[in-house]
Amino acid sequence: MSENRQLIDKLYAKNILSRSEFKSMLDCYTQEDAQYLFKLARQVRERVYGKDVYIRGLIEFTNYCRNDCYYCGIRCSNSNASRYRLCDNDILQCCDKGYKAGLRTFVLQGGEDIYFTKEKLCGIIERIKDRYSDCAITLSVGERDYEDYLAWYKSGADRYLLRHETASSDHYKRLHPEQMSLEHRKKCLWQLKDIGYQTGAGFMVGSPFQTTDCIVQDLYFLYELRPQMVGIGPFIPQKDTPFAKESSGTLEKTLFLLGIIRLMLPYILLPATTALGTIAPRGRELGLLAGANVVMPNLSPMSVRDKYNLYDNKLNTGKESVQYLNLLTKSIEDIGYKAVSGRGDCKSIIIRKEERIL
Repeated sequence: MSENRQLIDKLYAKNILSRSEFKSMLDCYTQEDAQYLFKLARQVRERVYGKDVYIRGLIEFTNYCRNDCYYCGIRCSNSNASRYRLCDNDILQCCDKGYKAGLRTFVLQGGEDIYFTKEKLCGIIERIKDRYSDCAITLSVGERDYEDYLAWYKSGADRYLLRHETASSDHYKRLHPEQMSLEHRKKCLWQLKDIGYQTGAGFMVGSPFQTTDCIVQDLYFLYELRPQMVGIGPFIPQKDTPFAKESSGTLEKTLFLLGIIRLMLPYILLPATTALGTIAPRGRELGLLAGANVVMPNLSPMSVRDKYNLYDNKLNTGKESVQYLNLLTKSIEDIGYKAVSGRGDCKSIIIRKEERIL
């Protein structure tokens, strides 16, 4: 048995490797190693979640953002971005459409748009919950004050996704302007967990200046944080950013990391992202076969979907849209899984505080 196969078996048994072991595996794995990892990752996710793939309704409700992250197409200094905000009724109409299609989780995602104040978002959350009390709400609106997070949780928000993007301070500084800090982003994630959200973190694969050591730091941060959700996807450049001419992250490494994360955190909610489907025709299906168990078709109005351009050439084949939910469902069934439109909460377990970090 190869050394990497032995490391994969160790990860399967113990959920963690030493930093040097992770680095060794990431630097020299083969396609045969990857297929072996995916086989074990599928066993783990099927032991916890069976064949279910959870379907979420994504609502990209604003592309205004106060930040100027160097990789992002909706960065505040991008004068070519066509800005929009959905009004309360627009958001509710998206929820209506999703609910009629059977969806029971709505993901409200946007830039860090301070127009949507604590009070304004509380009102939107309460209106959704009043209308659809059996649905979960996931927020993804960036770094905000503790009081904002707490108020939204009390209003009915269930989950919060805040990708940390990289757990290396030096790498973080090369991806973000000076006023942003990894320390503050991590603080927000710990606050979200403390409040009681099902919390999600995550990172880009193949972002500029990323090294294997950066990825190992990401894995260790996730292991320490113990989030209920992890969102990872390949870096894809956007033409109006400083990284416009950089190379994209690869499908192969993203899939390999999905498998690793499934073995590290067996109970995780792990999306096969739109970005995966953007860089490869069957990227999302391959993500599910690597250990993922969530997909998020788009509920946003057709008139704004092209404006939420975090990266170039965003997937627009139909399967990412709720209008084509039957097509998405069939693509999931074709690889042996079952599309499930319920709330799909994390089947978490109690983690011992004394659990080791090697």
